[in-house]
Amino acid sequence: MSIAPKTSSEKPKKPNTFIDLFSGCGGLSLGLLMAGWNGIFSIEKSEDAFATFKANLCDPDGRYTFLWPEWLPCEAMTTSHILENYSKHLKSLKGRIDLIAGGPPCQGFSMAGLRSNDDPRNRLTEEYIEIVRLVEPKYLLLENVRGFQHPFSEDEMPYSHRVALQLATLGEFGYEVYSELIDTSKFGVPQMRKRFIMMCIRKDQGVCGSDPLKILTKNVRSFRDRRSLNGHNVGVREAIGDLETQRGPLVDYPDDRKFKQVRYDGSGPLTAFQQLMRADLSQSFAPDSLRLPNHTPEIVARFSLILEQCPRGRTLSPENRARFSTKKQCLTPLHPEMLARTVTTLPDDMIHYGEPRILTVRENARLQTFPDWFSFKGKYTTGGHRRKNECPRYTQVGNAVPPLLAEAIGETLLEIASHE
Repeated sequence: MSIAPKTSSEKPKKPNTFIDLFSGCGGLSLGLLMAGWNGIFSIEKSEDAFATFKANLCDPDGRYTFLWPEWLPCEAMTTSHILENYSKHLKSLKGRIDLIAGGPPCQGFSMAGLRSNDDPRNRLTEEYIEIVRLVEPKYLLLENVRGFQHPFSEDEMPYSHRVALQLATLGEFGYEVYSELIDTSKFGVPQMRKRFIMMCIRKDQGVCGSDPLKILTKNVRSFRDRRSLNGHNVGVREAIGDLETQRGPLVDYPDDRKFKQVRYDGSGPLTAFQQLMRADLSQSFAPDSLRLPNHTPEIVARFSLILEQCPRGRTLSPENRARFSTKKQCLTPLHPEMLARTVTTLPDDMIHYGEPRILTVRENARLQTFPDWFSFKGKYTTGGHRRKNECPRYTQVGNAVPPLLAEAIGETLLEIASHE
């Protein structure tokens, strides 16, 4: 579908409207748009991630276009900024926004990091709730890591329960709250990625009692069948096998001749998943972010030995880490027929199943189910003190909600909305 570009009117006229808070590079928004929702605006503080979002989802001539209001600059900003400067505008949207979606930054809740109740990033959930209070949409969608549903200490309730209690009595009506840990691979996402999903229905909607997560689960088979992804987990090679370097000669990376990139062509056979990622592309089209890493000979030799001698699809054991002199705690040589490990913000967490290298940004984007037409902006990686201020391409992809999962959720919410 194609959503009309913004008009001079500040009032969203279309049904099934949503705003996306903490949108990142746009994975959640893209999935909702593909499902048939109409985006009004998004909020994202990272200039790098928002540049990607804007390039793909704010172009009037693009495949999907947000209906951006005139009162809000189409630029990176924080939720605190919009609350401090545009609260009256947010209040004016009451009754005209159907859904608020958002995934507050997860680092403070992540089981993989140093979890802390005092992490300031956790407070962003409170800003999410304040925006919900001002707008009072019919539906809410909140995505986060699985640690969101675990308490920070034995004598505390899980953070997700605290949020649910706040939402139950929020505003004039309050919300019915449903939550579950979702295995994204069930929806065709080719990786081991479990995410906490909270879906809420305003209590005056007449559809309370319709558990959206049960409907989402019920619809899995038909959702996959319509995309020819039926019957099995999508393995790594099934997802990215058409991007192997051995399929043809490498070409110069156009922005820096010191790098090479994968040659992109349509020569088959292509799997159903690859065809889905390439849908509606011209024969001459080539996506960005195919740049290959410039590994040192020592790294290539180490990766080659790991691929030869270590079990595929499993994280290196402490013994193998010592044997290969690596301090990486989560280094995994991928298995071609299995799901990938969770795509993270760190590009060197996984080794390609058949080539002694890490994955390209585009390969990670495939594992996250971003279609090939979706472009990424900014640096590829960053390091040191710049990590706090920059959000390079690998990070953007790793932080994103898989669009295929978001599309399935969007379809479920539309099904519920049709029964109001």
